[in-house]
Amino acid sequence: MYEKRSFWDRFWLVMKGLAMGAANKVPGVSGGVVAFVAGFYDEFIYSLQKINRKAFKLLIFGRFRSFFQYINGRFLGLLILGMVISYFSVSKLLDYLIVRYELFVWSAFFGMIIGSIYYIAKDFGEWNRKYLGYLLLGILAGVSISFLEPATQNDNLVFVFFCGIIGVSGMTLPGLSGSFILILLGNYVLLLVDSVNALFDTLAELFQGDTSFWTDPVRIQLLKVLVVFSLGSLTGLVSLSHLLAYVLKRFHQATYAVIMGFIAGSLGVVWPWKTKKFEYDALGNIVYDANGAAIIKDYERYWPSEFSLENLWAILFIIVGILIVLSLDWYQKHRKPKHG
Repeated sequence: MYEKRSFWDRFWLVMKGLAMGAANKVPGVSGGVVAFVAGFYDEFIYSLQKINRKAFKLLIFGRFRSFFQYINGRFLGLLILGMVISYFSVSKLLDYLIVRYELFVWSAFFGMIIGSIYYIAKDFGEWNRKYLGYLLLGILAGVSISFLEPATQNDNLVFVFFCGIIGVSGMTLPGLSGSFILILLGNYVLLLVDSVNALFDTLAELFQGDTSFWTDPVRIQLLKVLVVFSLGSLTGLVSLSHLLAYVLKRFHQATYAVIMGFIAGSLGVVWPWKTKKFEYDALGNIVYDANGAAIIKDYERYWPSEFSLENLWAILFIIVGILIVLSLDWYQKHRKPKHG
């Protein structure tokens, strides 16, 4: 049985879901890291694992209360609620901040990932050659992924479903950024910007009694893309959780070592000091998305060469990012759960 949760526990769980959703939208940052650092990663994976044949039998035979309890529905429901809220609020704010304060945002995330590595490593236990080998394997995999060349956009619904399965990996695999994977697949803007904005605009129009979107083929296609992507994400979330639950039970320390390596390898993706490499068409013109924003194909990283005020602020934000993670560690240590 899972422990009972107070009002504040439930509130903070929604906030953690909100943080997971926001983190998973930022290329290079993994929502799974939030779950790891906030102390609910194992419960998240094992709860998703409960969405299985037995759960569907309970649902089909109308035993809704038993189904809800079996899958730890209150925990998953509050977490998913936070993620949904995030996509229409915090993730929008992040889009705004990345455009205007890009260096500082990346610096904060860089610091948070450094803090996350410390957070996981401090309770790892005794290291040996085998675990160091797994750590190195994770680092190599993370670094290799960060240097892959992005593909071009593809709105074929079968491919979009596949993107959903792969893109949700950041929720279950700390250190593997789902958003960055979508960039590599060429569909980040389509799936996490254009289609989400299309849904937001559609809901706003419906609220005003406007149904003209039915005659807009571009809007309809984007909504289809979002539905198929969501179905793919759900499929990937459940299937990956079953695999991870199996691996965590049998190879717990080795899995954590690989995860730490993945997180360390992802530091190159979120390195704050970088310049944008835009996507160009056949005529050499910059390609823009449906919202008029230039599409970024990749980044060119560099080491800051001057001791400017901006770079000083960037270093400060790295420290703030580390402190945010350490404060979560402090909260977990001083939190006294009440049972019964």
